[in-house]
Amino acid sequence: MNVLDKGINALFMDPEPDNARQFFAKKSRAMTDKRMNEKDAVERFIPDGCYLAIGGFGANRIATAVIHEILRARRKNLGFFGHTSTHDFQLLCAGQCIDRVDIAYIIGLEARGLSPNARRVMESGEVQVCEWTNYALAARLKAAAEGVSFAIVRCMLGTDTFKMSAARVIECPFTGKKYAAVPAVWPDVAIIHVHHADIYGNCQIRGISIADLELARAAKHVIITAERLIDNTAIRMRPTQTVIPFYLVDAVIEVPFGSYPGNMPYLYYSDEDHLAQWLTVEKDPQEFKKFLDHYIYGVSSFEQYLERCGGLAKLKQLQKLETLVDS
Repeated sequence: MNVLDKGINALFMDPEPDNARQFFAKKSRAMTDKRMNEKDAVERFIPDGCYLAIGGFGANRIATAVIHEILRARRKNLGFFGHTSTHDFQLLCAGQCIDRVDIAYIIGLEARGLSPNARRVMESGEVQVCEWTNYALAARLKAAAEGVSFAIVRCMLGTDTFKMSAARVIECPFTGKKYAAVPAVWPDVAIIHVHHADIYGNCQIRGISIADLELARAAKHVIITAERLIDNTAIRMRPTQTVIPFYLVDAVIEVPFGSYPGNMPYLYYSDEDHLAQWLTVEKDPQEFKKFLDHYIYGVSSFEQYLERCGGLAKLKQLQKLETLVDS
């Protein structure tokens, strides 16, 4: 197959499928109780230097509780899969956790504006960057989930995004047409927040799933946080609602309101006031440090964080807002 052009940046992950296969061949697929807390999950599955991916889309279904624990554990030199990332990326930049990023959408919190601190981090030159489109990153996960070394796409061709990527332009052996070949990516660990799960890791998601189903199959380790744990009997009664099966999952954590301050479809709306507070306080690094000490480093659990953000009264307001939007 002819390689006609290539991007200038380096790959952060090995796209060799047989190396990934060797890892997965040794991974347990036992249907065991996988419950643990955020601290134990970070200690066991997220060491310094690993490559991390987070599920959800924008401010929708963020795995906030585990990200907070990553910050409190002072994790450093993480690689990050920047696919539709908003507050999750903002958090990792706040903790100075990352040193390399495959980027498609970062820094921005959609219509809310840009994160001043994340922008400072990315403009510092201390983080290695490789650029992609959102679709290209989804295709990379799909290739990994299928056990092949690359996927082909037409997006990025003829753009500066291609130039700043690690993709290749190849010639189709059947038609001679040009395509972009994007390498498979097997994250060391993925964190995915879902609506329901059982203790074994069978998961149900309501609403859009984005690339999370492929991410769960591509990642070497999968940490699930769930709004609610349900009995395995309920899972078996509705088997078609299970979108992530137990044998992909390494840890299960029950975290009600675990996407806060993001949105959880059909359950609660995003806390726009708190997200705006983040964007405002980040403008002053000294004030931002006090803010982080108060909301993240000064608490020992996600539940304490929720209390400092307004507690049950605020959460009920967000539930009501989501019900109004849904209706």
